[in-house]
Amino acid sequence: MAIVTGGAGGIGAAATARFVSEGAHVVVADIDEARAKEVADRHGDKAFACAFDAADNESVRALMDGTAARFGRIDVLYNNLAQLSEVAVTQDTTVVDTPFEVWNDLMAINAGSYFAACKFAIPHMLANGGGAIINTATGCALAGDVRRTSYGASKAAVVALTKYVATQYGKQGIRCNTIAPGLILTETLKRASPELLNLMSRHILTPRLGQPEDIAALAAFLASDESGYINGELIACDGGLLAHLPQTAEIEDLMNAQS
Repeated sequence: MAIVTGGAGGIGAAATARFVSEGAHVVVADIDEARAKEVADRHGDKAFACAFDAADNESVRALMDGTAARFGRIDVLYNNLAQLSEVAVTQDTTVVDTPFEVWNDLMAINAGSYFAACKFAIPHMLANGGGAIINTATGCALAGDVRRTSYGASKAAVVALTKYVATQYGKQGIRCNTIAPGLILTETLKRASPELLNLMSRHILTPRLGQPEDIAALAAFLASDESGYINGELIACDGGLLAHLPQTAEIEDLMNAQS
């Protein structure tokens, strides 16, 4: 039994499809109940929609307890949501200019809800001998940027939380790992300006950009017994975005101009 939070989004929907294809039953959890139901309905009786509010700890508790009560267990928790409201995106800028309320909101959703989900899911996993928790970070948690301070810091907290969960419960059969997605062509990103996509694409070390299915495949691996000896790790799925020196694209342009 798997729970996918943020299940109505592009990566969440892809993960749901992949988990179902691997034989799992999936709870598609999202604040947008209608979209969650749309995703779940694609998979018949293998997926079930559940509305919850990641900002409300009791709502997170109800999701975990309700899933365990209905299905008897929680085997996989895929924490995949993020605060991406217009306010969060536009006002999360520099350290000086970001309002406290934006910082607090992103910390509460992006880090706090992951803490709550782990806190309430782990007892159910322990009762059944263990489970797999997969958290979602970002490359912004691993390197600084000129904006999105709160987002990057909140996702860095997720990386640390992952290691604490693995350390505290690994011997009891719980594995907790983090995926750091790079540039992934979700519907939201497809609406971004072509100039932005072209700029970022220059720093990708693969012939194509990432797809939600790329993240879903990695999540399925981390949920499976095949990754049984991987715990407390951060795995980037970013096309090599952070694998090279920052000036690589510009040096390549210079070399091409001189050739």
